Amino acid sequence: MVKEALLAMVAGIVIGVVFKLIKLPLPAPPVLAGVLGVAGVYIGGKIIEIVLVRMQ
Repeated sequence: MVKEALLAMVAGIVIGVVFKLIKLPLPAPPVLAGVLGVAGVYIGGKIIEIVLVRMQ
């Protein structure tokens, strides 16, 4: 899990650098909104996963 997180961070950094070098806007929403959006998607997925397991 830590390895995946580190790889995702490195990929994000590389993409950010490339976008800035070719003078394009960053492909991400505003910082707080983006983080909260991703967290919401993850939490929602986990909630449904738990609900579906309990229904079996």
